[in-house]
Amino acid sequence: MTVRTRFAPSPTGFLHIGGARTALFSWAYAKKHKGSFILRVEDTDVARSTPEAVQAILDGMHWLGLDYDEGPFYQMQRMPRYKEVLQKMLDEGTAYYCYAGKEELDAMRESQLQQGLKPRYDGRWRPEEGKVLPAPAQNAAPVIRFKNPKEGEVVWDDLVKGQIRIANQELDDLIIARADGTPTYNFCVVVDDNDMGITQVIRGDDHVNNTPRQINMLKALGATIPQYAHLSMILGDDGQKLSKRHGAVSVMQYDEDGYLPEAVLNYLARLGWSHGDDEIFSMQQFCEWFDLDHITPSAAQFNTEKLKWLNAHYIKLASNERLVEDVTKRLAIRQVSVSASPKLSKVIALYKERVHTLNELAESIVYFYKKPEIDAATAEKHLNVEIKPAIENLLACLEQVEWTAEAIHHALSEVVAAFALKFPKIAMPLRVMLTGTAQSPSIDQVMCLLGRDEVLARIKAVQL
Repeated sequence: MTVRTRFAPSPTGFLHIGGARTALFSWAYAKKHKGSFILRVEDTDVARSTPEAVQAILDGMHWLGLDYDEGPFYQMQRMPRYKEVLQKMLDEGTAYYCYAGKEELDAMRESQLQQGLKPRYDGRWRPEEGKVLPAPAQNAAPVIRFKNPKEGEVVWDDLVKGQIRIANQELDDLIIARADGTPTYNFCVVVDDNDMGITQVIRGDDHVNNTPRQINMLKALGATIPQYAHLSMILGDDGQKLSKRHGAVSVMQYDEDGYLPEAVLNYLARLGWSHGDDEIFSMQQFCEWFDLDHITPSAAQFNTEKLKWLNAHYIKLASNERLVEDVTKRLAIRQVSVSASPKLSKVIALYKERVHTLNELAESIVYFYKKPEIDAATAEKHLNVEIKPAIENLLACLEQVEWTAEAIHHALSEVVAAFALKFPKIAMPLRVMLTGTAQSPSIDQVMCLLGRDEVLARIKAVQL
């Protein structure tokens, strides 16, 4: 059997981290088994679905590199197929028209609640042998309900949660088409999974309650039942469930915040799944290792600090040339142009092992391309008249020295020795004059990259 998995988001908002993990696991399972990964957009909620949300999903998938083999398929474009299957079920007696109006159903539920019963559709329009159905009200627009079995139970071996059993008597007759003829979510999912030959349905555990209904409908259609794997929820840093309303942000927000896609993927892979003690691995390794047996049924907790740690690792691994385009874009947002020297790839090389995000990287190197402002507190702490003779001596040396990091370092050492200073006594003021802060990589390397003219100009511009 060829493995066929699917990711089926609803375009009612952005692609958030929980959806991205579901997509990743479905994608990896298909890759592992040399199968097909399908993208399906479940856009039947016309009131809430938007083109912008569809594009956000496609952008998020593209940024993460989760390529799909088929799709995207849009449910709204499959309406003729759904109506065909609805008619087939009506003809075969596995579905029926229900003419009960809203007020009638409200009264039915109110009566059940007063009796201490679970509110549920009572089957009043369900065809049964020997049963006489009431006459429908004039001009009543019926819904279509699935004729759920009354006896027995639905049993499936969930690939994450183990065996789950639901008695059919707990399930009422689900509406599968509204009064205006549009099919409902659970029905469309069943038709799609059957038509697309889905073999494993990997999704969030908020769908567990839908599964017995969907299995019963698949059986009514004579379809093969896929295997189900329901992933537990993701908790935020605060321990609360991540959702679009609480804590979950768009996948593309991680791009805006300066994360690399491989860091996000690596982190998502470890949210609820493990391979021994391995923390860092490529997506190729992940696909080779991935299985559903090692997904934990308990909730996974998001840890932003760990994601930052992983991101720092991948920034260090990335080639300087690869980072240039991304950092250039982030500098442009800060109104900083890198058209002038120094070469950006060399500046990135100097800083990329000191940062956790690309935004930190861009912010750290602004001073190479834009003269920094020195705040009063920093100036008062590090710039004083006592260092002026040593700085003047250094300026004279820098006018003549060969402009290499080694030669600059030698010049600094000579000045330190001549004035009986400790190295930080001159290095710290220089950092402030040249970078605007007291923190930087090796000052001789910073000076080398800034260039002789810029270094001399910045030092001379500071009044000691």
